[in-house]
Amino acid sequence: MPDLGPGTLVVVYGLMSALTWGAGDFGGGMVARRAPLMATLAVTQSVGILSAAAIALLRGEPFPSGHDLAWAMAGGLAGMLGIAALYRGLAVGRMGVVSPVSALLGAVIPVVVGFLWQGVPAPMVLGGIVLALLAVVLVTRAPGAHADHPSGIEWALAAGFGIGMFNVCMGQLSGATAFGPLVAMRILQVGVWLLVIRLWRQPWRMARIHVLALLGIGTLDMLGNAGYILAAGTGQLAIAAVLSSLYPVTTVILAILVLHERLTRSHAAGIALTAAAIGMISAGSIG
Repeated sequence: MPDLGPGTLVVVYGLMSALTWGAGDFGGGMVARRAPLMATLAVTQSVGILSAAAIALLRGEPFPSGHDLAWAMAGGLAGMLGIAALYRGLAVGRMGVVSPVSALLGAVIPVVVGFLWQGVPAPMVLGGIVLALLAVVLVTRAPGAHADHPSGIEWALAAGFGIGMFNVCMGQLSGATAFGPLVAMRILQVGVWLLVIRLWRQPWRMARIHVLALLGIGTLDMLGNAGYILAAGTGQLAIAAVLSSLYPVTTVILAILVLHERLTRSHAAGIALTAAAIGMISAGSIG
C-alpha cells in the first residue's frame, strides 16, 4: 500500500467522515420517527462503545488521559446536544433543511477557529472551502412543495452549534489515537442518556427491527467520528471540518432516493459544487 502524505490523508479521512455520518444521520432520522429519541441515542452510542473499544484494542490504542481525555469529555457533551437536536429535527422536520443547515453551522464554527489558530490555508484550498460552504447553502434550499411541513430550523440551529463545538473539541486531540477517545466520549454519553431516561421517565421500548437498524447506524456514526478525528489530527482543522461537513449531500441523496423528496435545481447545483470543492481542496492539500 502506498505511503500517503498528510495532504492526501486529510482528504481521505474527511470524505470517509462525510459518507458515514451522512448515511448514519439518514438512518437515525428514519428510526427516530418511529422509536423513542432517548432510547435511539442510547443504543447508537452503546454500539459506539463496543465497536470503538474493539478497534482500539486491535490498534493498541490506550484509554485517553490528561489533555485528550478532557477534550474528549467536552466534545462528548457538545456532541450530545448536536446529535439529539439533529435526530429530533430529522424526525419532525425536512431532511433537506435540517441536515444542511446544521452542517453549515457545524462547519463554519471550526473553520473560523481553524483560521484563528492555524492561519488561512493555500488559495486553492481556501477557494474549495468557500465552494463547499456555498454547496451546503444551496442544498439547504428545500422544495417549496413541502411548505406545509415544518422545516425543523430551530432544531437545525441547535444541532449546528453542538456539532460545531464537537468538531472544535475533537480537533484538539493529539491525533495519535482516534478510537480510544471515542470510547471515553461514548461512555459519558451513554451514562447521561440512561440517566435522562431514568429521571424523566422517558420511553425506551422499541421494536426489534429498530434495534437491529441502530446497530448499523451506531457503527456508521462511530466511523464518521473516527474519520473526523484522524482528519483533524493529520491536516488543518478547517479542511477536516469542511470535508466532513459535506455529509448532508449523502443524507439528501438518500432522502431523494428512499423518501422521494424532490430534487431541485438548487440541490443539483449544490451537489455539483460539492464535487468541485472536493477537487480544489484535494489539489490544494496534496500539492
